[in-house]
Amino acid sequence: MAILSDKWIREQAQQHGMIEPFVEAQRREGVISYGLSSFGYDARVAPEFKIFTNVNSATVDPKSFDAESLVDRETDVCIIPPNSFALARTVEYFRIPEDVLVICLGKSTYARCGIIVNVTPLEPGWEGHVTLEFSNTTPLPAKIYANEGACQFLFLKGNERPEVTYADRAGKYMGQRGVTLPRL
Repeated sequence: MAILSDKWIREQAQQHGMIEPFVEAQRREGVISYGLSSFGYDARVAPEFKIFTNVNSATVDPKSFDAESLVDRETDVCIIPPNSFALARTVEYFRIPEDVLVICLGKSTYARCGIIVNVTPLEPGWEGHVTLEFSNTTPLPAKIYANEGACQFLFLKGNERPEVTYADRAGKYMGQRGVTLPRL
């Protein structure tokens, strides 16, 4: 597997709609950086957040997630309570080629503040807005800035198309728009 460069990412975004909207150069002035980098793409977080609350004393169950455990907020700055988390989504909509796997890493600016960004790999043939999970590991409230960088996507080219892509098996998160909760 080879990691793919800015040239390849730009070509796929501009000619095949792999990333929409696409920011061709990294933007950094006064914001947490986003846009195309040397070997990746720094995606932005949209201003739609679902913040975890334990008001109902629910048990977190990935097989039967209770949406009542989340509070919806549309805001430019999301405040995550201490030792809690929030779900969000990327501004960008991704269309992953059938012979590419995408891995996501959190931005170091957030990591240095105790805020962890988690995303599972984007599988070959998948498309949609990426749901992001921000974990506040600190004992203090933490801020997430909408429309600024949240994480970096790295594109890895496989040696061939897999026998079955995410699209082929009609994966449960295919074509997701907005913040998507766990599905069984």
